[in-house]
Formats: sequence, structure tokens, C-alpha cells
Amino acid sequence: MAGKKLSFAIFGSNRQALETACIREVLDYLTKCEAQIFIEERFYENLCKVLNKKVQVSGVIKEEDFHTDYAISLGGDGTFLRAAGKVGAKKIPIIGVNMGRLGFLANVLPSEIKETLDDIYNGNFDIDERSVIKIESENGSIETYPYALNDISILKRDNASMITIHASIDGEYLVTYQADGLIVSTPTGSTAYSLSNGGPIIVPRGGILSLTPVAPHSLNIRPIVLSDDVEIRFEVESRSHNYLVAIDGRSETLEESTVLSIRKAPFVIRIVKRRTHSYFSTLRTKLMWGADLRK
Repeated sequence: MAGKKLSFAIFGSNRQALETACIREVLDYLTKCEAQIFIEERFYENLCKVLNKKVQVSGVIKEEDFHTDYAISLGGDGTFLRAAGKVGAKKIPIIGVNMGRLGFLANVLPSEIKETLDDIYNGNFDIDERSVIKIESENGSIETYPYALNDISILKRDNASMITIHASIDGEYLVTYQADGLIVSTPTGSTAYSLSNGGPIIVPRGGILSLTPVAPHSLNIRPIVLSDDVEIRFEVESRSHNYLVAIDGRSETLEESTVLSIRKAPFVIRIVKRRTHSYFSTLRTKLMWGADLRK
């Protein structure tokens, strides 16, 4: 470890990360290594309250005003997605520590954090690059961060009637969905909201996207898998004259006349992968495949 001066940005789920000793272990370890430590502003404020003292760090992260060697996400997949949104195109590798339940993205256990940081300093890890998608509107009405690591969903509002979504691929009409919504998922997001609606599981770096309808009116409408180099265009009709767009869970209401397009983003999110972990092992564990088999 000698001679390596690294910097880390820490993002946390207040409820989960603050209730454990994990954040203290991380801070103690990084302080011992003389690393520069930057902590997300809200998480930092709550951490100081819990510890009843001012935590000594190199800086507090406000918005996207940081650049470090690594980022650490302490929480569940929701915290990881928020960290990924802050990292954006910075190419900073993210270490996801799982303090939630399922944890496909945040796959380092709290008990493994010291070993994982040892691996970082010793160069004993791999980088998993995950594709990102971007949404745009023809009238520029989308105000939230337009990039998604998991998925972008077009949904009806509250208890409104189902919506009608006309979908085109690279300018060619595909189909009209009458449904509660439609999910455009990356391979990373295929084990999230899309999976709960019957979408396919797609391995990382598969080079494809999936369209999965939410409660479609017709039984003939099924999920479809597309190459990720296409542009997907949507025109939406709604009896309430508006609809929701959810971008990795960040929702925004749009007017019915808003035409949307989704395509692959020009950057990837880089995830630190321990060499003792594998994607298929994670799938078997998280989805409990084989749990009903008798030896």
C-alpha cells in the first residue's frame, strides 16, 4: 500500500449505513491509508449527528463537484444508482456495499469491505463496464438528469386509465402499446423493474436493450429485445393528457404532446468487481435458483 495516495467519494443511505459499523470501518481504513475522503453532503451531515462530532474529511460533495479515484456506495441498489448518477461520465469506478436486501449492483457485503479495499490498493480486482441509456424530448421539457443505468419507464399517472404508446425503432413503426406503461431496460436493469413485469434477464455487456410492457391490454404483446445501437421513439396518448417518465426511479410528469426518444449514452458506468464474485453466482444466490432441489 505504501506510496499509493488514493481519493474516495462516499455516498450513503442514511438509514442503513448509519446503523452499522461499516462506515466507521471504511473511514478508519481510508484514514490509515492516508486517502483523501469526500462524503456526500446530506450523508455527511447525518453522520456528524450520529457520531456527535465533526468528522474530518477532505471535502463535502455538493451536486457533481468532485473527481476522485474511486466512489463507495453504502446502501442498497437505490443508493448505488444515485452514486452512479453523481459519477456520470467521470469514469470513476464504483464500489457497491450492500446494506439493502437484493443487491445486484451493490454486491460487496459489509463484512467484505476491508478485504475489498485491500484488493483496491493491491490492484487485485476487475472493472465491469455497464451501458447507460439517455432520454430526450423533442421540446426539451425533461428537467431531471436524463441518464439511466437501470431503466427508463413510461407510465400512467396514479389511478388514470391505461396509456397508449406508439413505438418506433430507427424511424420504423414497431407497435402500439395499450398498457399501464412500458419499461426500456439496459442489461443491468433487466433484473430490476423489468424482471418483475416478466422481462428477460440480460447478461451485462450483452449489447442489447429490452422493451417490457407493464400490464398490457393485449395478451399478444410481449417483451422484445433490441440492439442497443438503435434509437427508440415514443408518442404517448393519455385520457388525463399527461403521463409519468421514471428515469432510474426519478419521476417527472410530461404533457401528452411530448415526444420521447431513447438511445445508448456515450459513456459507461464502471463497477469494481471482486475476482471472487461472478455474475451467474450472484444470479443463483439472489434469485434462489435450485433452492427447491433436494440433494
